Amino acid sequence: MSNSNNHPFQPTPTTTTTCCPIIMVMVPFTAQSHLNQALQLSFLISSYQIEVHYAASSEHNRQVKLRFNGGDRSDLSKIHFHDLPMPRYLSPLPDPNSTTKFPAHLQPSFDATLHLRHPVGTLLRQLSATARRLIVIHDTLMSFVVQDVSDIPNAESYAFRCVSVFSSCCIKSLVRGESIPPVEEFFVTNDFLRLVAAQSEFVKIKKGDIYNSCKQMESAYLDLVAKNEPNVNNKQWAIAPLINRVRIINPTFGNECLLWLEKQPPKSVIYVSFGSTISMTDEQIEALAFGLKESKQRFIWVLRDADKADIFTGEDRNLKLPKGFEESVKETGMVVRDWVPQMEILAHGSVGGFMSHCGWNSCLESLGLGVPIAAWPMHSDQPYNAVLITEILKVGVEVREWADKSEVVSSCTIKRAVEILMDSEEGEKIRKRAEELGGVLRDAAEEGGVSKMEMDSFIAHITR
Repeated sequence: MSNSNNHPFQPTPTTTTTCCPIIMVMVPFTAQSHLNQALQLSFLISSYQIEVHYAASSEHNRQVKLRFNGGDRSDLSKIHFHDLPMPRYLSPLPDPNSTTKFPAHLQPSFDATLHLRHPVGTLLRQLSATARRLIVIHDTLMSFVVQDVSDIPNAESYAFRCVSVFSSCCIKSLVRGESIPPVEEFFVTNDFLRLVAAQSEFVKIKKGDIYNSCKQMESAYLDLVAKNEPNVNNKQWAIAPLINRVRIINPTFGNECLLWLEKQPPKSVIYVSFGSTISMTDEQIEALAFGLKESKQRFIWVLRDADKADIFTGEDRNLKLPKGFEESVKETGMVVRDWVPQMEILAHGSVGGFMSHCGWNSCLESLGLGVPIAAWPMHSDQPYNAVLITEILKVGVEVREWADKSEVVSSCTIKRAVEILMDSEEGEKIRKRAEELGGVLRDAAEEGGVSKMEMDSFIAHITR
């Protein structure tokens, strides 16, 4: 793929007129989970009175701002957003019948990120002229894009790792062939692996790693990473959770999910959502519908197809439920087809469980709020996250074994997982452990907590 870009780059003017001590530039990857985690980290760094710039395509800036939740929307005005020119690309629609659940339809947009090298380089050189030091924080999948940082004398870069440390260790172990991880494959496509390979030469430029994790949750794996990193100058900081509190739940906010939750008993509702990259077959949707109904547990189900490459264009797939389903569960269940405020839902006192694909962003949001997980991984790092949740942290239940990933999960299997999590003695123990872990994670982000001290250490390092 060519590294050139046919579109002239005109960076968004900044309000900086004098030399700033520190300017930070965030360069996120284009997947929704990565965009969101980068934005939350931007808010956190901005709270230290550091000028923060967020550089992505106009479509992805619009997307991440539209879907922002779990805080005050006025925070968006504190970030300088830069709309980078990205070449047009043709992207197929999500294919629910694909042999792999990996969102291969997004690959053209993933590949298009390689064209951002020159626009990003131009932006970095412009901003470096107005700062004593320019700090670039980039997604690991954008290492190629930020390579010009090595040519800017007052700039340095740090990789932001949006996956669990456990999954990172497992994947590296799998690649090296040193041991057998709990899941013996990294479930992505060859095209995606080629994109990953394009980053490898430029990873060494970074001065350190920022992990969206917490030492009190993944200390053993952080130690393992440090042990296997031969570069003594490569520092690491674990700073999760990025969000320590959400705005006070207020049913007058107007969201139908929150209004419905206000009417439900405490800890009685299981929230069902599979993120932004999952497409389910009609057969699987039907099995999930019957499984939820037969469990006789209250639920909110976000029924959406995977994101298109550009979420603002084209029609969405019409996802069909069994005839009469919504009417038959109207007293105990709610089906939502729009984007929802996930953090506010998970924080609500009526929610007692989360059926999830185990994307790391969703895992951290759920565990940080003390909500246990019914783990149903689909692709990429998700199977490793599921192992971490169910077998190591023991704050969740397995919906189905990863070895059966190509099969439709039956309604009785779904029913059993929901019942165990929400209405059993085993589930009660799991919920108690999840609540305890939630308290640990929230305390970690408070003054004097381990993650707050890690973040303070990072800020002290870049402002040295």
